[in-house]
Amino acid sequence: MTLPRTPSMTLTGKRALVTGASSGIGQGCAVALAEAGAHVVCAARGVERLQATVGEMAGQGWSSEALALDVSDLEAMKAALAEQAAFDIVVNAAGYAKHSPAVETEPNDFDAVMNINLRGAYFLSAWAAKAMQDAGIEGSIIHISSQMGHVGGVDRAVYCASKHAVEGMVKAMAIEWGKSRIRINTICPTFIRTPLTEPTFADPARVAWIEEKIKLGRVGAVEDIMGAVLYLASPASALVTGTSMLIDGGWTAD
Repeated sequence: MTLPRTPSMTLTGKRALVTGASSGIGQGCAVALAEAGAHVVCAARGVERLQATVGEMAGQGWSSEALALDVSDLEAMKAALAEQAAFDIVVNAAGYAKHSPAVETEPNDFDAVMNINLRGAYFLSAWAAKAMQDAGIEGSIIHISSQMGHVGGVDRAVYCASKHAVEGMVKAMAIEWGKSRIRINTICPTFIRTPLTEPTFADPARVAWIEEKIKLGRVGAVEDIMGAVLYLASPASALVTGTSMLIDGGWTAD
């Protein structure tokens, strides 16, 4: 009898792109992939923080490089991707939120959220997948979506719209790229403590709402996302595509 073996979660020899990698969840994703052996191209708009991240990763002996990139600037993003070899793994952690009651939403704010969360995500996926197809790579594309891609939230009509759209986009792309063995999935976190979310945690009423909804009784940390991204990037998830991993502490269990 031959026993089955656990699929490897080692990424040695793989190339990964992580957007939004200068801080928060994106930075955590970059660290998880690099620690597993991948060479990680860390991309973000904030060059100073990006260079600091890459410098600290180098200090740990991990392989990485910095790439200044704004996913809302499609021409620049397409040019930047064209200069890179095809990636085995793409993690899109770039995101933007502008919360307000729906009746107070301004068109400029709507466009700013959609340009990053949906338009940028769409074309990053399409261009990365085309490069994978041309290179014969059976790759993995991962979007950091949100639990708000599955439910609604207070003052989050635009944000929820963008994330619900990403969830549908991923399902359709998974169908289209399945024959190429290119997998595409989302990770949907609950509220994660990062520099960008601190304003939310400064509001006692919002904190009470969050703690009531999270069944495990605590908000998330970046480390809660790192195992999920490593799983979806690795051969351990070889049969997983077109779906989402809800890292939400039970928020959506209702």
